[in-house]
Amino acid sequence: QVQLAESGGGLVQAGGSLRLSCAASGRTFRSFAMGWFRQAPGKEREFVAGVSASSALPRYADSVKGRFTISRDTPENTVYLQMNNMKPEDTAVYYCAGDPYRGGTSSHDYGAWGQGTQVTVSS
Repeated sequence: QVQLAESGGGLVQAGGSLRLSCAASGRTFRSFAMGWFRQAPGKEREFVAGVSASSALPRYADSVKGRFTISRDTPENTVYLQMNNMKPEDTAVYYCAGDPYRGGTSSHDYGAWGQGTQVTVSS
């Protein structure tokens, strides 16, 4: 199993940038598909971005395409989410998730989760 811990959240003005990090423990990290999800107050958790174990074919929610970039540094056991041109509607708790198989765009596709990090975008 892999354990995940997010960092890098905070308060940013609209149009600004943040980079979230997800540190993974466990030697199996390199074989995990990884994803970022977010959950705003009163809303369901939603997919933001995902990347396979080989880093091929990253996927993004339509709402973040062209603004967010997911990447992974396998030797460092870390996954990143670079967020640019941020909007107030990006405000949410962001979660890192891992899956030993293919991952996906549903939260049900992932079995390992971090504790979340708060991101707030002011207008």
